[in-house]
Amino acid sequence: MKTLGVGLAALAFLVLASGIPSGGAWADESGAAAAKKDYEVYCVQCHGLRRNGTGVNVPHMSVKPRDHTDAKAMGDLPDDQIFRAIKEGGLANNKSVLMPSFGAVLSDDKITDMVAYLRQVCKCGPSR
Repeated sequence: MKTLGVGLAALAFLVLASGIPSGGAWADESGAAAAKKDYEVYCVQCHGLRRNGTGVNVPHMSVKPRDHTDAKAMGDLPDDQIFRAIKEGGLANNKSVLMPSFGAVLSDDKITDMVAYLRQVCKCGPSR
């Protein structure tokens, strides 16, 4: 039984040392690459493959999702408001209840990376 415990401890060490953070992304991925993957998993259904608010769920929604390619609209949003919308959902910014909260599945670091990724998508640079 003692050998099993030592073996499990060694396995746990190897997994932890392998560079795979708890969020599931590989350590050698840039924040932007990881954020793009997260967007493709969690966001495209509503915001669309083109990031313009035309996802497959749109016909069944009472409110059109935000167009992340709209430089003017996205540029007017401060980073903390985007962060809060992703983490806590649309209602946190007095927006649509249809925007779910992702704070339970994305870490604050991943949400920060997502905000930076959205700034790339809109080509609107960092918030003012």
